[in-house]
Amino acid sequence: MHRGTAHLSHLSLWLLFTQALAELPMCKESDYHFEYTECDVLGSRWRVAVPNKAETCTGLPDPVKGTQCTFSCSEGEYLDMSTQECQKCAAGTYSLGTGVAFDEWDSLPTGFVTQGMNSNGGDAHTDCSNSTWRPTGDFVASNTDECMATLSYAVSLKKPGIVSFEYFYPDNSIYFEFFVQNDQCQSTEAGSRWMKISESSWTHHMVELNKGSNVLYWRTTSYALVGSAVKPVLLKNIAISGVAYTSECFHCKPGTYGAKPGSARCTPCPADTYSNKGATVCHQCEQEKYSEAGSGICKPRPACTNSDFFYTHTPCDSEGKTQLMYKWIDPKICSEAAEGAVKLPASGEKQTCPPCNPGFFVTNSSTCEACSDGFYSNGTACEKCPVGTEPVVGFEYKWWNTMPSNMKSSTYRREFSNTDHNTAWEVAGEYVYTTPGDQDTDYLMLTLNVPGYRLPQSVAEDNERSEKSRITFVFETRCSVDCKLYFLAGYNHWNNDVVEQWRGSNRKQSYTYLIQSNSTVSFTWTFQRTEEFSTDRKYSADVAKIYSIVITNAIGGVASRCHRCALSSATTTSACVPCPPGHYMLNGTGVCKSCPPNTFIRAEQAVGEASCVQCGPNTQTNTAYTACVSDCTLDLQLREGAPLRYDFSPLANVTGVHSSPRFTNKGLQYFQRFNVALCGKEGRVPATCVENVTASGREVRGYVCQSTVVPSDIRDQSVVSSQPFLIGDTLVGVTAETSLSNISSPNWLFPSSSGLPDVIFYYKSSETTQACKQGRSATIRLRCNPTVTVMDHITLPSNCSEGTCDGCTFHFLWQSQHACPLCTKNNYREIVSACVQGIQRTTYVWQQPLHCYRGESLPAQKVSACVSLDFWLKFGVSTGTVAAVLLITLICYFWKKTRKLQYKYSKLMMSSGGKECELPTADSCAIMEGEDAEDDLIDLTKTSFFTKIKSFSRERTSDGFDSVPLKSSSSRQHIEEDDSDEA
Repeated sequence: MHRGTAHLSHLSLWLLFTQALAELPMCKESDYHFEYTECDVLGSRWRVAVPNKAETCTGLPDPVKGTQCTFSCSEGEYLDMSTQECQKCAAGTYSLGTGVAFDEWDSLPTGFVTQGMNSNGGDAHTDCSNSTWRPTGDFVASNTDECMATLSYAVSLKKPGIVSFEYFYPDNSIYFEFFVQNDQCQSTEAGSRWMKISESSWTHHMVELNKGSNVLYWRTTSYALVGSAVKPVLLKNIAISGVAYTSECFHCKPGTYGAKPGSARCTPCPADTYSNKGATVCHQCEQEKYSEAGSGICKPRPACTNSDFFYTHTPCDSEGKTQLMYKWIDPKICSEAAEGAVKLPASGEKQTCPPCNPGFFVTNSSTCEACSDGFYSNGTACEKCPVGTEPVVGFEYKWWNTMPSNMKSSTYRREFSNTDHNTAWEVAGEYVYTTPGDQDTDYLMLTLNVPGYRLPQSVAEDNERSEKSRITFVFETRCSVDCKLYFLAGYNHWNNDVVEQWRGSNRKQSYTYLIQSNSTVSFTWTFQRTEEFSTDRKYSADVAKIYSIVITNAIGGVASRCHRCALSSATTTSACVPCPPGHYMLNGTGVCKSCPPNTFIRAEQAVGEASCVQCGPNTQTNTAYTACVSDCTLDLQLREGAPLRYDFSPLANVTGVHSSPRFTNKGLQYFQRFNVALCGKEGRVPATCVENVTASGREVRGYVCQSTVVPSDIRDQSVVSSQPFLIGDTLVGVTAETSLSNISSPNWLFPSSSGLPDVIFYYKSSETTQACKQGRSATIRLRCNPTVTVMDHITLPSNCSEGTCDGCTFHFLWQSQHACPLCTKNNYREIVSACVQGIQRTTYVWQQPLHCYRGESLPAQKVSACVSLDFWLKFGVSTGTVAAVLLITLICYFWKKTRKLQYKYSKLMMSSGGKECELPTADSCAIMEGEDAEDDLIDLTKTSFFTKIKSFSRERTSDGFDSVPLKSSSSRQHIEEDDSDEA
């Protein structure tokens, strides 16, 4: 039952569909178009009809076998899908045959995608949505901010093809790359992505494409972080071949025309003509209207004003006269017939020709020609340099009757125009000045090119002397608004760098730039009246004037004077030679004299004793006597204490430090990178800062340099470096003082609690700028810190995060153990141990806190024999005992002697008969016979010592004296008689 119901429902739907088709009209040729199916493995395909709008008609043609997939038409042809044959494009149209072209940029063509993004992953809230490629009519222009702008186009090729385009890339502060990504996500190698700076107005570029899917990328990022104007990259005439066929021809865009059928491209209309889209001819503008070349419309001619003409001078005639001429700015767009228009002033006023420039002479036809080699002139006649002198070669322009042959004037317009402007700068006798431009935003450029540089024969080559030449010019600007004058130097007038810029009105002044590379051969002065775009010329009266330009040591130059030089000692030649190293030349004599000790010769002056410059403290002159250097050692005598000796050799290698990161208003992160080469003698490696945004690779070398670094992944590099400049290329001196040669390094920049003084290296740069008229300088403080083992612990002042507080003097603090003085005997002390088992040890330790490193090492521990305390104690006791016995013996001896004397005295008293103060007269000085025996007898019959003491104590009289019984002679006689009776 259910199966029958299903069959009935299907039948009903089929009947309804058949009825609907029957109600649709039959398809006409305008209701459908033909397309090819995808190619199969055999390279075949089918042609099928596809309705332009679904379910609008019926009866489409049946599919038929199509052409082979490799089939293609020639340029100027298209594939007619109805007949599947190639047909020529009609007049007013064009075709690339096997490709597509994009030359109209009123809006972004179908298939192109542009987007802006943060270039280094900065703040996620940074808005780069408006930093994209902008179509501007004839071309598409890149962004000029620090966001990364990408323009992409995807195309599928049936066979290998080619992409070609024209680009204008004038500014090396923008990174511009082009690369292709295939269907396997493989991109062009990083090295070949790098687009070169444009040598002329437009550069043609072509890249081969592989079969299959290809995505084309054009990407730009600006790295100009100093607020200077950036010129965008311009792109036009993109053509891609290899799509196998094109089924239609493209109409010529307005301003171009195609006169013949089968054209591969359209021709631009000339000036004062116009054309509409698909035109076969260009139409002439009406009399009071004008148009630029390639324009699709004509504009009304404005009334002529004083800003529409300029004045110049004709070449001098045979009478030495020049005519003042007034000319309309070419192309002339103003109308003299309009109401209020001014007339061109009358020309032909004759004036006396200015002199020729120095180094030139006046010919019979009143023209100026250069003097021959070995000659000089002040602008009138050439004279040969005297013997013993050499010409001072260069270019000196101070009279402007005609534009010098090595100078060129041109105009660059941000909204680029094909019109060739040759009247950006014009000569005016005493100066060259800027003429009124088509627009106030135009860049009016004056370019000077030189072939190279060669030092005079009297100047010796030396690695320390980086100056090749110097250029000096005198200028003036008069502006009613914020105009700008840029001075640029580089390889050519498109591949150069901004050296200096001036804003607004500037009084007449001089500026000098030192040339340190042989590749710096192009100099450009660019004047812009305002950055605010307007079709009206409001500031045409704003003007820049250059009065004189002098460049020295230029190859192919001329001489304005000759100077004395030293002559070769060889008798066969009188050629000039340099004075020996360390010698200067006496004024006007050609005699060389030795400079005082430890001095060097000024690079710009080698005449007179004033050319000898004394080296700074703790520096020595190099072998060529052209600069002062340091061998990285230093002996420093303090007011108190022993002298300190330093050795900074471990810090001599080039070391880098960067400031804290900063961000632009678009979120681009950047920081300042400093490279430092502290010291070293001849052959040392200098610090180098480079610019790697473009292929020019400009670099500067010296003791201290700086560049602006942006983290990036372009060209597989971690950073992009730009805007390098020198901070110090000359070592001034090394000292512990906080100021030297007008360079100061205050202690408050880097407070220290150590009692050890910092050693300060002072540097300066010979380059001067508008802000730093005395040149830049740098100080590097070396502070002893034994705990710092790394070699690159360099910090910037905390209150001057960019390393400088005034923009001219840069300060660095370098802490390291290698910044400590060398250790001496005064830095350690000895510790003697106790005598243990006859061994005594002496150990040496550093005094704390330690403020030295390397130098003299700690002596090894000493071990010596010793005697212990027990021995000395025993020895002392024994010695004391012996001394006590000895003392007692002596006491006894002298006591005995005293008793004998007492006895003798008693006998004498007894012999005196009791008369006081009267002693018996001695019969003889000799001892009486038997006296000693008697004494001995007395001693033998005496009682003991202690008994006598007792008796003495009992016999002491009341007056305190001892009573000593004395024997008289009568008593002795009685005793003798008694003895005889007993016998």
